[in-house]
Amino acid sequence: MTPRSSVEPVPAGEIGAFDHECDVLVVGFGCAGAAAAFEAARAGADVLVLERASGPGGSSAQSGGELYLGGGTEVQKACGFDDDPDNMYAYLVKALGPNADTAKIRLYCDGSVEHFEWFRECGVTFNPSFYDAPTWMPMSEDGLMWLGENAWPYNTVARPVPRGHRPAASGFGGAVLMEKLSAAATAAGAVTHVDTVASNLVLDGAGRVAGLVARKYGERVTYRARRAVVLTTGGFVDNEEMLADHAPVLLGHGKVSDGLDDGSGIRMAAAAGAATRRMGVVEIALTALPAMVCRGMLVDGLGRRFLNEDVYPGHWSVHAVRDQPGPYWTIIDEEGYESVPEADRWGVLPKYAAETLAELEESLGMPPGALEATVETYNRHAAKGEDPYFHKDPKWLRPLKPPFAAIDPGAGFFGGTGGPASGASGFTLGGLHTTIDGEVLNNSGVPVPGLYAAGRAASGMHGEGYVSGTSLGDGTFFGRRAGRAAAATNEESA
Repeated sequence: MTPRSSVEPVPAGEIGAFDHECDVLVVGFGCAGAAAAFEAARAGADVLVLERASGPGGSSAQSGGELYLGGGTEVQKACGFDDDPDNMYAYLVKALGPNADTAKIRLYCDGSVEHFEWFRECGVTFNPSFYDAPTWMPMSEDGLMWLGENAWPYNTVARPVPRGHRPAASGFGGAVLMEKLSAAATAAGAVTHVDTVASNLVLDGAGRVAGLVARKYGERVTYRARRAVVLTTGGFVDNEEMLADHAPVLLGHGKVSDGLDDGSGIRMAAAAGAATRRMGVVEIALTALPAMVCRGMLVDGLGRRFLNEDVYPGHWSVHAVRDQPGPYWTIIDEEGYESVPEADRWGVLPKYAAETLAELEESLGMPPGALEATVETYNRHAAKGEDPYFHKDPKWLRPLKPPFAAIDPGAGFFGGTGGPASGASGFTLGGLHTTIDGEVLNNSGVPVPGLYAAGRAASGMHGEGYVSGTSLGDGTFFGRRAGRAAAATNEESA
């Protein structure tokens, strides 16, 4: 007899008396789990949250904290921008595509202003100020930033309006965001069990998810969920075997996570019959600095440009790692480098400098004449304020002049503090197939009774594209919907 896999579901009849019971059991206390727990508790359910770490936060707490919100928020209005749900929808469908989940995007855009107000209700504050410069994340406390809305081709399908909302925090805001959300969930009545690792779902005789088995300090602990289990356990970037099976493009690169995104929730649900979706979709970040890339160019290992450098930097990162030969370099001249504000340099210095492009090519190991041809073409058109091949905004166009420099994305944001040689890190976007209310579907498209999911454990709004803030954004938005739906599930009848 083949031994049961560590994630195979356990029949409820084998449990006997459960150690703990609740109405709604939320597994994982990142942003999606906090949102689900808050809404389920506010709806009157008895809510337990399991967290494998020693406290809430997860990868959400280590993030920049950006939230993709729009449609006419108070921050947008205060900064002088006019937005609406249709305009936001047009941008997101293009930016998160191809094959984005338009039904989820439509709901998200229509509910974005209300979702913004929900964050404020939870105690998250946003400064009514705008950071008008290309960056991964401002080292400031400004509450609004661009996330590619003003770059080609996105500015041809939607009116450019910034929608990157940032909690009031200097630099990374994820910890502040999670502090407020976890406190709100607790205040609403959710109880947390930390240092508790979920291992198996529990199925009753009718095939309904009725709880789960976990381990706490090596001891087996069982939980009964009278209404539903909500999986908000994160993605699978920390599971090398799952990456090899589903998203091998991330193998060998850095990981954007807290180290615990091991796909456990996805695996448990799949073992109980759940379907997965878009498991190969990933987000990648080259540590090249947008403020420098915009003022120069980003080239591949053969010295070729491949995208307009003023787009959301995740777009050129994914394009580079997926489709272009590495290594990748930011090519900039002295005037361009000196024009970058000190705060946007993040301590990064050029790795190579030369008076001629021929010398720089040799240092970079590029084919002779390759970079020279790229810069000659760029300069010829830039002198006329044009970029016919890639359509970079004219405000960033000017001929590059010697001396030239090459900046290695592998140097990292903070001037060479480590990281993979490629200078790329990423995380996964695929996960469990869910409805707009977080119901987990099986391969026939039928809900798995008693099981919900949200956040990176689920396949959310994304198609092949990504924009910062859409992970925390859709995790909390659809986490809220999953929490409400789980709380409304009739006891013992899903």
